Amino acid sequence: MDELTAATLQIGQPWPLGAHFDGHGVNFGVFSANAQAMDLCLFDASGTHELARLRLFGRSGDIWHGYLPGAQPGLVYGLRAHGPWRPDRGHRFDSSKLLLDPYARDVVGEFIWRDEHFAPDRQHPRHLETHDNARLALKARVINDHFDWGDDQAPRTPLESSIIYECHVKGFSKRNPLIPPELRGTLAGLGHSASTNYLKLLGITAVSLLPVHYSLSEERLVGMGLSNYWGYNSIAFFCINPRLSSGHGGVSVRTEFRNMVRALHAAGLEVILDVVYNHTAEADQSGPTISFRGLDNASYYRLSTNDLSRYENYSGCGNTLDVQQPRVLQLVMDSLRYWVSDMHIDGFRFDLATVLGRTDSGFSAQAAFFAAVAQDPVLCRVKMIAEPWDIGPGGYQVGEFPRGWSEWNDKFRDSVRRFWVQSAAAPKSASEGGTRGDFAMRLCGSSDLYQARRRSPAESLNYVISHDGFTLRDLLSYNQRNNLANGEDNRDGQGNSLNFNCGAEGPSEIPTINRMRSRLQRSLLTTLLLAQGTPMLCAGDEMGHTQDGNNNPYCQDNPLTWINWDALDADLLAFTQHLISLRHQLRPFANQWYSGAPDASGNYDLSWWNADGSALQGDAWHQPLQRALGCLIGKPGRSKLPLLLLINSGASPETFALPRGQWQALLDTSHPRGLAVWRAAGTTPVPVVAHSLLLLQQTTTRLYQKS
Repeated sequence: MDELTAATLQIGQPWPLGAHFDGHGVNFGVFSANAQAMDLCLFDASGTHELARLRLFGRSGDIWHGYLPGAQPGLVYGLRAHGPWRPDRGHRFDSSKLLLDPYARDVVGEFIWRDEHFAPDRQHPRHLETHDNARLALKARVINDHFDWGDDQAPRTPLESSIIYECHVKGFSKRNPLIPPELRGTLAGLGHSASTNYLKLLGITAVSLLPVHYSLSEERLVGMGLSNYWGYNSIAFFCINPRLSSGHGGVSVRTEFRNMVRALHAAGLEVILDVVYNHTAEADQSGPTISFRGLDNASYYRLSTNDLSRYENYSGCGNTLDVQQPRVLQLVMDSLRYWVSDMHIDGFRFDLATVLGRTDSGFSAQAAFFAAVAQDPVLCRVKMIAEPWDIGPGGYQVGEFPRGWSEWNDKFRDSVRRFWVQSAAAPKSASEGGTRGDFAMRLCGSSDLYQARRRSPAESLNYVISHDGFTLRDLLSYNQRNNLANGEDNRDGQGNSLNFNCGAEGPSEIPTINRMRSRLQRSLLTTLLLAQGTPMLCAGDEMGHTQDGNNNPYCQDNPLTWINWDALDADLLAFTQHLISLRHQLRPFANQWYSGAPDASGNYDLSWWNADGSALQGDAWHQPLQRALGCLIGKPGRSKLPLLLLINSGASPETFALPRGQWQALLDTSHPRGLAVWRAAGTTPVPVVAHSLLLLQQTTTRLYQKS
């Protein structure tokens, strides 16, 4: 290090951005369009003591660069940007603040909330705070790691064959007794054979991991002794959150992550990352200066046109990254390519993805980000999933993303919940319980959202439960949220607008209520996993996971959110495994739009029925108190024989008349494990109990023809 501090920094190259070792030294490149000068600061291995401050004299366009001969991997460094402190013009330069390289591959230090990180004086916001924060600041470490991927192969599961499992790395395995204690709740725990075997037997095809990028917990949470458990507060888009690593065996966090990916791939499972490129952990104009704000505030963030000292807050987290800016777009694209090329990731779920498509005139499916992804030879082959909204004007864009993208379909979630759960509370109107027409639309790919835009049904990512809200069990157990532990007086999170009356009047009614809840759990799971589109299952719902009614546990890193494997509902798990197996075997709906019209032989690809066997049509679709319908799938996706769904979301049993022919029951949600072994002819009335459905398969090849 003494030699390095005395070394002369050479001009170097403007590419690649970040710090890169070439075998002889390290090249540094950093973007700033508005800085007047840029310093490279070198530190000891612990990141505690600043050893040298070297000026980056190389400048090519907006890239500052330099080459340090003799520098080796392990070198710890930070940046200082010189320029005007003019918040009124969008500039927040302050060379007393050490800045984290946006392209850092490894972060040194632990962020501690102290006044030194804030450029404006916290007591007097109009005054600049010039206390140096280098000792406390996050730094980057130069890496040059190699990983032997061996025969690792991406599963490349087609979207129409995918079943996605959303989970948190820590929460999934933290309480699993089959995993060694030192690995529980870590990347190694998720990659352990006990985890991969479970996921493989469950039948899912991909895990969608809540954010793993390096993130910070907000100052307010830290002050209450809480943390940002979910991780939606990124600050380093190329780094893994070290809190997710076990460090077992002395491996780096990157190696542990790669080992996990390789183990999941070996089990035939894809790995999808939830990524947050809509904002950073620097928060609003009163937030800390950590990286982007100090390097070039006016370039990295969307600023209010009426007041450049303030941020456009389309994320709800204080700031919004400006992906319209070419170098900010490059940062996002470089990060995505890194996770695919270096970490073998199979896809991404984009948090508040509308932000990425915002132009000066609003959201556009032709925005630069989407064009960049479409033409990129690395990214065009992986799964792209949008959370298709943000909180800005015109932010709700479900159905409007480009072809080839999947979208979280909240209309599916809301319609299916209304149809099954609200109906249990005896709805008096369509707004309370939904209608058969709305339910059928969601069951069959949400054609109103996707068909006219020439998008496939599989691009509707269907879900009933996600990380953000009640668990499936809690949805059917709580009328009101129970979020007091979050420290916001139970004001955070959404209430249960379904108003499901889950309370029993006395002990004698508890078994009945529990049976109804269990049936509803199974019916919701069945609707999700048999529907047309791509299903997403929230981790733990297949085994009855509860969070005691907390529907916003983003800050609860404790047993409340960790899946309790000892309390596993064995019947529900067996039911879900059976259900997923049926989806794989039958693919009830094809990945194509149904016409509902007869072919030359008079057979229908899809038709709908009332319980009495008459065709469901006209105003009958919209009668709010009618809760029974049949769906005859004449041309399933994989089954060679027609399938029939008999659906009864009402509170009383219904008797269905079957179409002509012989029918074999494959699934009955009134049974704790979904078992059904009976056969029936079209002349035999079939009872369907309340809050349940049946899946049947025709045992002959003759399709039913409408008269």
